[in-house]
Amino acid sequence: MSTYAKDDIRSTLVAAAPTTTVDPSTPIRPAQWIAFHELPPTAVGAHGGPTWTARAANLVVSYTDARAGEVLSRTGQPDEYAVLMNSDSAPVRVTAGTTLEVAEEALVVVPPGDSTVEVLADGPVVRVFSTVADDLRQDALNAAAYAEPDLRCAPLEPWPDPVGGFRLRVYRLAETPIVPGRFGRIFRTTTLMVNFLAEEPAPRDPLKLSPHHHDDFEQISLALKGRFVHHIRYPWGPDSTQWRPDESREIGSPSICVIPPPTVHTTQGVGPHQQLVDLFAPPRVDFSASGWVLNADDYPAR
Repeated sequence: MSTYAKDDIRSTLVAAAPTTTVDPSTPIRPAQWIAFHELPPTAVGAHGGPTWTARAANLVVSYTDARAGEVLSRTGQPDEYAVLMNSDSAPVRVTAGTTLEVAEEALVVVPPGDSTVEVLADGPVVRVFSTVADDLRQDALNAAAYAEPDLRCAPLEPWPDPVGGFRLRVYRLAETPIVPGRFGRIFRTTTLMVNFLAEEPAPRDPLKLSPHHHDDFEQISLALKGRFVHHIRYPWGPDSTQWRPDESREIGSPSICVIPPPTVHTTQGVGPHQQLVDLFAPPRVDFSASGWVLNADDYPAR
């Protein structure tokens, strides 16, 4: 079920066929609300900056309250990862074969292999990985939630390699403003899809929410600024002992909400100022077919 208003650009989406078939009696996983600052960090850097790492079925989010001089490194990283830069992010110097400094809103795609993210001033640093790397999966503070795979989630299958091969890439948001007729600012890599939604200067209109569902993939809503209520409705299956009540829970920033398939969901900003980034793994077929992916020339569709 999707109930987008006629003036919501997503009403034009053509739903992609599910890539996995699941018995209707398969249990639906509970949603996860993970408020980073309310939990012990999973690591603390040499300069005292704490990092919280949490996972979903196919991706890992690493949020660091970084200190100037901190170096966040990966050795032998098996696939690409992304650094998400919003208006509050710490400026960084990223080295992966070449070196680039980024001090503005951007998506930085880091190639496989060895890399470092050097923090040039205090501030948050957000990195997003696939679940390919064993250490990232195992270190996640919610690793126990995936001790058994979610059978309702399609497995992670990488999309085609980028044109020209893997290399350090920077997509600056100032060069891709939000415009009418396109939803958010959507980018993809071989394993991830990132949608930078706009900073909103007011609460979301409760008369214009957008309940919808996904057949076979999670949505990870990363709250970077403000407060949100995630509204989630669990469909009923044949086993009534597995039914779950509706949930509407408020959470602040920084946080993630892992929204499982095939729940009906919508998110409502309730603070005076907020920003949300939606994450998916693997990339969404429907968004890719829409023409909204801003770096589609670099990353071919499957």
